[in-house]
Amino acid sequence: MIPADLRKALIEFREGRLALEELEAFLARFPVEDLGFACVDHHRALRQGFPEVVFGQGKSPEQITRIALALLQANPNILITRAGREAYEQLTADVPDAVYHPLSRCISVVRRPCTGGVGPIGVACAGTTDIPVAEEAVVTAQVMGNEVRTWFDVGVAGLHRVLLHLNELRSCSVVVVVAGMEGALPSVVGGLVAVPVIAVPTSVGYGASFHGLAALLGMLNSCASNVTVVNIDNGFGAGYVASLINRRPETKASSGEHRSASE
Repeated sequence: MIPADLRKALIEFREGRLALEELEAFLARFPVEDLGFACVDHHRALRQGFPEVVFGQGKSPEQITRIALALLQANPNILITRAGREAYEQLTADVPDAVYHPLSRCISVVRRPCTGGVGPIGVACAGTTDIPVAEEAVVTAQVMGNEVRTWFDVGVAGLHRVLLHLNELRSCSVVVVVAGMEGALPSVVGGLVAVPVIAVPTSVGYGASFHGLAALLGMLNSCASNVTVVNIDNGFGAGYVASLINRRPETKASSGEHRSASE
């Protein structure tokens, strides 16, 4: 998939509306731009369909801003995860249309909304304390152009809560399920739907949860065959993979078959 700006430049060059020197200047940023402290991967969108996502944790506000500005030279949309409000406030001096998502600590810039998700992505979490990780998955999937449906605080301690949303869950192309403690909710959802379930263990829980290790191991041992697992607290990874699954042509056909069967 060619980023829209690159496609536009190539078309304008072919039609004589863009000089060779201008095209060369545009392409000079590809494939990697060395900022000294970071090598910005401008070919990520070519390879994966979405620009490089910036992991903000551990980076200074100045570094985040410089990386974001470099990415925005070649991409209309960017996503920064695990970023503090200080980084956001510094970025808005140069990028006033940046949006801060306080629950997930993500920063997004969407100047050309993406499309391409063939069905809704569901995001469910077991408890209220799991919401920040779930929100990271939500923001990621939305920035990548997907419709997202959410169900929060529907854990297995009150199983009827998730059952209330069974028809909606079954209408999704893929479901992200976030849970801490013993991490049981993905197995329950996996046994109820005929689509991929991406399980996200969180570090929520008492001492023997070992900061999410108990939930991770429980999800890895799920008896539901459609459950796969990402790392502890990795809402971004779950949202990204869900987006990739949701844009595959096979998903549309499969999703349609499931809906027809349920009807």
